Amino acid sequence: MTTALRVVVADDQALVRAGFRMILTADGIDVVAEATNGAEAVDAVRRHRPDVVLMDIRMPEMDGLAATRHILSGAGEAPRVIMLTTFDLDHYVYAALTAGASGFLLKDVTPEHLVSAVRLVRDGDAMLAPAITRRLVERFAHRDADVPVTHRDLTVLTPRELEVLGLLAQGLSNAELAARLHLSEATVKTHVARILAKLGLRDRVQAVVIAYRTGLVNP
Repeated sequence: MTTALRVVVADDQALVRAGFRMILTADGIDVVAEATNGAEAVDAVRRHRPDVVLMDIRMPEMDGLAATRHILSGAGEAPRVIMLTTFDLDHYVYAALTAGASGFLLKDVTPEHLVSAVRLVRDGDAMLAPAITRRLVERFAHRDADVPVTHRDLTVLTPRELEVLGLLAQGLSNAELAARLHLSEATVKTHVARILAKLGLRDRVQAVVIAYRTGLVNP
């Protein structure tokens, strides 16, 4: 029997929390806790060990960005975090991605997209298409001076892996990478998995960010 997907919903608006709980529960996803601020979200993650956290960016006491950094810097296996925002390309989103979030959703997301996003992220993929992440990075990478640079030593990658990372950061899908490099999609997936493992990254979103932050790819 498959274990139910476990989610924490963190948002200071009761209607948002109730709506998300109803949508997720109706699809067999277990909402194990709700939080009204970042501090409560951190505590809920510690107590319930969810697979995914839906985290509002703007909350009182501790905002979602600080909570995300706290959750993802802890020992042990951390949950995936999807940031919730009201406005597309909110400048906090880039900071959230560098903090380790696996993507973001607008709060007016459709029920189908919400469920799909939670399942996608739980399965280890990224919530954002690389091209969307690239647009965020290009827009904010050189403007957010207060966002710390994440250092990764790219010398651990083989020349082929560096090539794959560079193309991935340009927004190419696995199918497009396979066609460009004359490889099978299975081989491309293996290269991507090795890149993530060697660099200690959670998903493709972080890989795109790292490619820009290290200068492998320039806006």
